[in-house]
Amino acid sequence: MTETSPGSTAGDLLTLVRTGRAGTRSELVRLTGMSRGAVTARLSALAAAGLLVEGGEVASTGGRPAGALALDPDAAVVLAIAVGRSRSQVGVFDLAGREIASDTRDHEPGVAAAELMPDVVSRLGGLLEGVTPPVVGVGMSLPGSVDPVRRTSVDAPVLKGWDGVDLAAYVAELTEAPLHLDNDTAALTRSEMFGRVPAAPTMLVVKASTGLGLGVVADGRIVGERRGAAGELGHTRVDAAGDLLCRCGATGCLETIAGGWALVNRLQEAGVQARHVRDLVTLALDGEPLARGLLRESGRHLGEVLTVAVNLLHPGAVVVGGDMGAAFDLYTAGVRETLYSRAHPAAVRDLRFLPATHGEAAGLLGCAALAIDAALAPAAVDALLRTRR
Repeated sequence: MTETSPGSTAGDLLTLVRTGRAGTRSELVRLTGMSRGAVTARLSALAAAGLLVEGGEVASTGGRPAGALALDPDAAVVLAIAVGRSRSQVGVFDLAGREIASDTRDHEPGVAAAELMPDVVSRLGGLLEGVTPPVVGVGMSLPGSVDPVRRTSVDAPVLKGWDGVDLAAYVAELTEAPLHLDNDTAALTRSEMFGRVPAAPTMLVVKASTGLGLGVVADGRIVGERRGAAGELGHTRVDAAGDLLCRCGATGCLETIAGGWALVNRLQEAGVQARHVRDLVTLALDGEPLARGLLRESGRHLGEVLTVAVNLLHPGAVVVGGDMGAAFDLYTAGVRETLYSRAHPAAVRDLRFLPATHGEAAGLLGCAALAIDAALAPAAVDALLRTRR
């Protein structure tokens, strides 16, 4: 590889370091084929920009051995915003994805963007008090489909009136850093990939909450990354749903019999007090029989639809997150019941079911990871270094 070959810029070297593929100058020389002098020059530029440290220079690197290279996680911060049907989470993270501060609050279902977004920005402003590193990006997620280029919601049935709203304009009141927008299931999936070896090179990531979404990781890469929509699993038509009307306007969607909103409606019809899928999960974990039965039944319906994906992809793991994932054992018992009876034996022989790694914080971390990955992408790092010449 020559010095001008792809993968030889300073930004490329930083990616090799922060992803753990290289930890010393010698390893970078070996991986890139560049001369030691060329590697040293690029590393010097990264160090001058405050992005790279060697050995134990920074305590937060854990006292790495002399000569070892590491991203300086304190060089900058990113902001994260995860908006759901009835809850919003905001946070400040360092470049290693470690939470510095966060705030989670419930809001009324159906709240308008004009009401919620100023509150979100105000809360972030409060979290930033006393934070000195610069903000280099904002990651945000919404349910439904989004346009990552225009940074707007495209189709969010649970957030009426948000479609087409310029979200970047609200964030611009707080920071000039760019806003990066993605679907909430994509954020959950990204959280399973960020800063760690994924549970399996090919895996399915289920977001089981008010709605049902599916993220797919194939050969270590997120399928459909940054397209603004993860697998719309909940809007797959199933015979068991008949002509039930879905919140998307169609009939017969899986969500009408397995989505959190549908299960809550059934609880209310039975006279059980519940406003949100989180209430359903709490009741189920406390032993309420109807809530437990609904969760397991939802899992059975989900497993039936997942069978097709499992037979096609032979994933090593199915990761379950979202609010219903908090009742992991109960919910996945239903999923396993139909999946193992319908899938090809070879496809499930080594299949593992795992809870989302980061629990309730998964969506927010996924938003932070979205902003970090964009800010530290090779092209972005190289552009930053050019401004410092």
